[in-house]
Amino acid sequence: MNQSLRTLGILPNAWMVNQAIADITRPEKTPQPIILSTETKTLRLDLAKAAILVIDMQNDFCHPDGWLAHIGVDVTPARQPIEPLNSLLPELRAVDVPVIWINWGNRPDLLNISASSLHVYNPTGDGVGLGDPLPKNGAKVLMAGSWAAAVVDELPQLPADIRVDKYRMSGFWDTPLDSILRNLGVTTLFFAGVNADQCVLTTLCDANFLGYDCILIKDCTATTSPDYCWLATLYNVKQCFGFLTESQAILTAINHPDLTGGE
Repeated sequence: MNQSLRTLGILPNAWMVNQAIADITRPEKTPQPIILSTETKTLRLDLAKAAILVIDMQNDFCHPDGWLAHIGVDVTPARQPIEPLNSLLPELRAVDVPVIWINWGNRPDLLNISASSLHVYNPTGDGVGLGDPLPKNGAKVLMAGSWAAAVVDELPQLPADIRVDKYRMSGFWDTPLDSILRNLGVTTLFFAGVNADQCVLTTLCDANFLGYDCILIKDCTATTSPDYCWLATLYNVKQCFGFLTESQAILTAINHPDLTGGE
């Protein structure tokens, strides 16, 4: 009988098995500790247990031909995270931090979307709402697979990146995100994207409620809402739900890893 063990599952939530043995000890990832400066505390965290969630950096919210622009919103602020993300994401990938794109991408039949969610996007019932074609290009608003729901071209996605469609403001509601993160052994989440006071904040709050450590990257996050919404978001994250940092602080931490073992 062949006694060699084979991996079954996604590391680190994996077993090693053969016909006779199931090793369920789940080998640990090699730690990658860093020291990260935030607005309230200096954090010692393990990049081997971290991931970044990039939320809703998609055409409907960030492109001048998308849905927000169609209803008269200036999407210039929503484009501000593009440049810092393009500097940060390659460095995170280089140290094996998963990049997870959380995009609003509905089913074509909208069977899991409530009337209250539909009302947000089409309050009169006769406008351009979820699943309706945009007048400029015919792309269907926030429908999975459409141009409208796609990440903006300026942010490259790599084959190794992870993609999760969401159907509410929170990326955890009615999605596989929590199961994916737990299989990957992730306990620390970096947050980026738009809108800070809506989809980013609700996803971050749910992550906090589920026990994840949450770090909002300020320059990689933005909103088209009024300034007081941005300020309230920063206050609430810092006060109640996690930590605030900048992308440069993460880059500095990656380039100067913690080799002290916490001593």
